[in-house]
Amino acid sequence: MISGFSPKQKEVLTWWCDPGTRDYEAVICDGAVRSGKTMCMGLSFFCWAMATFQKRQFALCGRSVGGVQRNLLNPVRPLLEELGFELEERRSRNQITVRLAGRENTFYLFGGKDEASAAAIQGITLAGVLLDEAALMPRSFVEQAVARCSVEGSRVWFSCNPEGPGHWFFREWIARREEKRALYLHFTMWDNPSLSRETILRYQRQFRGSFYRRFVLGEWTTPEGLVYDFFGLDYIQPIPAEPMECWRISCDYGTVNPASFGLWGRKEGIWYRVREFYFDSKKEGCQRTDGEYVQELRRLAGGRSIQRVIVDPSAASFLEALRREGFPVVKARNDVLSGIRTTAELLRQRRIVICEDCPDILREFGLYRWDQRSGTDRVRKEFDHAMDDMRYFAADLAAETRPAAAVGFVERGRF
Repeated sequence: MISGFSPKQKEVLTWWCDPGTRDYEAVICDGAVRSGKTMCMGLSFFCWAMATFQKRQFALCGRSVGGVQRNLLNPVRPLLEELGFELEERRSRNQITVRLAGRENTFYLFGGKDEASAAAIQGITLAGVLLDEAALMPRSFVEQAVARCSVEGSRVWFSCNPEGPGHWFFREWIARREEKRALYLHFTMWDNPSLSRETILRYQRQFRGSFYRRFVLGEWTTPEGLVYDFFGLDYIQPIPAEPMECWRISCDYGTVNPASFGLWGRKEGIWYRVREFYFDSKKEGCQRTDGEYVQELRRLAGGRSIQRVIVDPSAASFLEALRREGFPVVKARNDVLSGIRTTAELLRQRRIVICEDCPDILREFGLYRWDQRSGTDRVRKEFDHAMDDMRYFAADLAAETRPAAAVGFVERGRF
C-alpha cells in the first residue's frame, strides 16, 4: 500500500474530495524543484478522473509528449497499478485508456512547446486537463487547453516551477487565484519525504542568488546580477591528460559580433572545455570569412577526430561551409532560458568543466548578467558569445542523455 506522503502532498491528493476544498475549479501547485508536487499531482488527477467520470476524455500536457511520459507517467504508473488501475497505452495515438472498478476513461497526451501547439488540442472536449510545467508553455496553448474543459464538473490542474513575477501565468492565475476559484498550494523541498535532510541541505549549499530563491525556496523572483552567480575558482580545473574518449566543438558564429568556438573532450563521463577560439572583429579591426573560420576550427581541432560540431542554427552559410569540409555538423538548440538552466545544472554537477586554458569564457562568466530593466527573464546581449557556445554544447549534451540530466531541468528546469 502507498505510504509516506507529506502533509502538503496529502492536500493535493484529497482536495477534490475534501468538503472544504472540493468546490474549487482548479488547483495550482508551484514551488521548488524536487519538491514532490508532480508525482502526487498526477496520482491525484487519475484518482479524481476515475472516481468522478465514466467514458470521458482528459488531457495530460507538458512541454512535449516525451516530457509527459518521463516526468509524469513514468513515476505515477507503478503507483496506479499498485492501486488496481489498468492502463492500456497506444503510443502511436498518444492515448491511454484507463480502467478501474468498471469505469473507463481516455487520456490524451499533448505537447505545448510553441504557439503552433494550440492547434493540436483545439476541438477536443475534455472533462479535465493536467498541465505539467504550465509556466513553460505558451499562453495560447494553456488557454486553449483550459477552454476545452466544457464537461460539467471539469477541473483544471496546474503544476510549475517559478519564473519571474512578470510572467503571464503568475499574473493571470496565481495573482488572481481567488477570482479564478483556484486552490493554490506552494511546495518546498521539505514537502518531499523522499529527499533526505542531507540532500536538501546539499541543494541549499550549492545554490545562491536567483538560483537559490527559485530552485530551493520556489519563489517567483526576477533574476538579478550574474547569470551563473555560483561559478567560482573551484569550478576551474587543469586540462586532464589525454587521451580523451571523444571530442566535440561548439560554435557561436559572428561576423560583426565576436565568434567563439569551444573544444570539448570527454574523460570518465565528464566533458572538459580544454581549449577555445575567440575572435572579436571590432577589436581586431577586420572581419573573417566563413572559409577562414573553418580553418580556425580545424586548427582548434588539432587533428583530433571530432564527433560533431554544434553550431548556432542561424549561421546557415557557416554550417554549409563546415559540411563541405567534411565536418559532422548539427544545429544547436537555441532556447536561451532553457539552455541557461541546463548549463547551470551541468556545471553544478561537474558534468561539464571549464579548464584553465580558456580565458575568454572565464572572462565572460564574470560579465554575463541578467537584464533587470526588461522586467522578464532576459539576459543582456553582451559578453555572451562564449556563454552561447557553451549553452549550445550543454543543451545538445542534455538532450542526448535525457532524462539523466539535471533533475529534469531540460524539460522542466527552473531557476
